[in-house]
Amino acid sequence: MKTINGNIFKEMLKSGNANLSNHQKEIDSLNVFPVPDGDTGTNMSMTFSNGVKDALNVQSDSISDVAKALSKGLLMGARGNSGVITSQIFRGFYQYVEGKSEISTKELAESFENGARVAYKAIMKPVEGTILTVIREASWYANHYMKEHPDIEVEEYFDLLISYAKESLEHTPDLLPVLKEVGVVDSGGTGLLVILEGFKAYLDGTPYEISERSEESQSVAASAKNEEFGYCTEFILRLNDAEHFDENILRNNLAEIGESLVVVKDDDLVKVHVHTLHPGEALNIGQRHGEFIKLKIENMQEQHSNLVEESTVKEKTKYGVIAVAAGKGLEKLFKDCRADIVISGGQTMNPSTESFVEEIKHLNAEHIIILPNNSNIILAAEQAKNILEDVDIHVLATKSIQEGISALSMFNKDAEVEENLEEMKAAIANVQSGSITYAIKDTSFNGIEVKEGDFIAMTNKTIVASSKDKMQTIKGLLDEMFKKEDAELLSLIAGEDSNEEEIDEIVDYVENNSDLEVEVIEGNQPVYSYLIGVE
Repeated sequence: MKTINGNIFKEMLKSGNANLSNHQKEIDSLNVFPVPDGDTGTNMSMTFSNGVKDALNVQSDSISDVAKALSKGLLMGARGNSGVITSQIFRGFYQYVEGKSEISTKELAESFENGARVAYKAIMKPVEGTILTVIREASWYANHYMKEHPDIEVEEYFDLLISYAKESLEHTPDLLPVLKEVGVVDSGGTGLLVILEGFKAYLDGTPYEISERSEESQSVAASAKNEEFGYCTEFILRLNDAEHFDENILRNNLAEIGESLVVVKDDDLVKVHVHTLHPGEALNIGQRHGEFIKLKIENMQEQHSNLVEESTVKEKTKYGVIAVAAGKGLEKLFKDCRADIVISGGQTMNPSTESFVEEIKHLNAEHIIILPNNSNIILAAEQAKNILEDVDIHVLATKSIQEGISALSMFNKDAEVEENLEEMKAAIANVQSGSITYAIKDTSFNGIEVKEGDFIAMTNKTIVASSKDKMQTIKGLLDEMFKKEDAELLSLIAGEDSNEEEIDEIVDYVENNSDLEVEVIEGNQPVYSYLIGVE
């Protein structure tokens, strides 16, 4: 094959998306920290599936049109650092193919190398030993070979690209010491590799299909998007052939494009309710079985926006503050601390760029301040800032709930924006964050042996203690945090699995072993039994 057009590219995307989805859990398991969070594999899969859905809806065989839709879908659906970087790779890809109906092997090679360049430019401090390294090295070497062998076909180019990507991936532990210590390769680079392998599988005539075990995660992603941004579609049909009508056929066809599905037959009538991104397609499916008696389509996002506008936007304010947190207790806490909107998310689910964009639009404010409260959410928030260039948005790089709370404690709605940002940044720098969770796999980190099921204590992305005894692990964390100089206050944020007896023992230990004042907060957060801040 000498060229690829939009239709071929669509099929490549489907195969790449399926392969990524099938390897989602495997990629998640490459996490450096053995904690039960939704991380690289989940984020990349949800990001890529969002882009692929948009690309497949393009009614054109132009690779420019398909790549444009892919790029936009990836950007809006980007979750986590890996998802954002993936979106930037294919943004660079689109920039090169823009205006082209089809591309040659040479242009394909240039497209991927441009993708690497754009991805690097999008990241303020690129880290080697990551997905960035893999795409840069693989695309450069493959393109360099292309220049010396200009007559190779698309299939051979992908063989080269994949081979170089594998080689680069194998060397990521040499560039990022933490990978070598834990004994894994980079998870984002692995995700990129399986996407490319999916592309090649289609070209070889053996495209990947989404396996049964990954269908659940796909439906979750689809459900989330459909529920938030889809159309509530209802219709009543008078059946053409009521006697031979099979509800399951209609239900299964609609299930492929929607969620919240209800199909009810009564004599020669059938009533349908479905939430879908493609109401027209739902109607087409229904019309195969009969004629419409009644139909209704409502934009759920528009409904949501109207409700938000009616309830929250009264008049223009000086500030709008958005925070990310998981757990009803934390949501209440941030709102009590003057956050206007709390996006549900954190370790277990990184919100997408689109989530930030939509919430920003709901705020009628001169200045928007975003507190991501997780290092893996910062880039997605930054992308929202880049999309809404006409809005004054400030993303404070809060990497923990504790940093977010501390930052908000210094927020003054009457102060000028630069003064506020300066005070909030100072508060972030002054807080030390610790957390208690449990291990989902065996590993070794910083000289500490961790076994699956053990409790883990972490501070500032470092495992400081681990054991089968929860209280022993907590005390190990506290002993480490007591070392912070000039500290006065310890905030204990209790998760959903905490209990009063446990909390009392922790408070007693702090009071008996330090001069710190203790503040107990009911966070009700998942995954982390306790979040501890010292400042």
